[in-house]
Amino acid sequence: MSDSPALRLASYNIQKCVGLDLRRKPRRILQVLARLRAQVVVLQEADKRLPPRPAALPHFVLEEAGWEVADLGGAGSLGWHGNAVIWRKGVVSLRDMGQIDLPGLEPRGAVWVEFDSPLGPLRVVGLHLGLVGQSRRLQVLHLAQACALLPPMPMIWAGDFNEWSGKSMLEKLAPRMQFLPRRASFPALRPLGALDRIALSAGLAARGHGVHLEQPAHIASDHLPIWADIVAQGR
Repeated sequence: MSDSPALRLASYNIQKCVGLDLRRKPRRILQVLARLRAQVVVLQEADKRLPPRPAALPHFVLEEAGWEVADLGGAGSLGWHGNAVIWRKGVVSLRDMGQIDLPGLEPRGAVWVEFDSPLGPLRVVGLHLGLVGQSRRLQVLHLAQACALLPPMPMIWAGDFNEWSGKSMLEKLAPRMQFLPRRASFPALRPLGALDRIALSAGLAARGHGVHLEQPAHIASDHLPIWADIVAQGR
């Protein structure tokens, strides 16, 4: 495994680019992304709240910085239900993408993007689960069922699961996904909760994973980004 290529994936709830100083600064988010050195990034709260939900992190700002964007939302949005997937130009190539409605009291959804990657075919699922525990359980179950209907492929789930409990609820509801150990990422100034998680399907493993602590991540959003260096198994 040590000689196999690794792909650094990150997940980051960017809170519509509004930092803890209450200033909307998209280019500050770009500073954090640059220091993360991630090649694929799943974003949450990537669009502004009110319709038509324009991108909080504008497309042209990302493109100028060398990022490509999955066109999941249309109408000027960066993502769908605030979930977006971006990647460094030339690292992976887009194969397909889609959306998954999630049940619950709040309007929630997940997105998936398939790539040709250094690890082979790869599906990345981005999500932001609800605030109500019962809804989260239904959402994880529904997501697992929906992903099982897609063509077989190594898969990563990444996002804000909004789950404070240290119990293995997520693992029990999605037994085919291996969740990486919890790392506190919220709130950014004094992380206490491991709300942001990454999970891997069979065929993938993490060479390392953690929470990004470098400035200006402590103020750019109320969440800190998490990352994992992913490698293929059985190749």
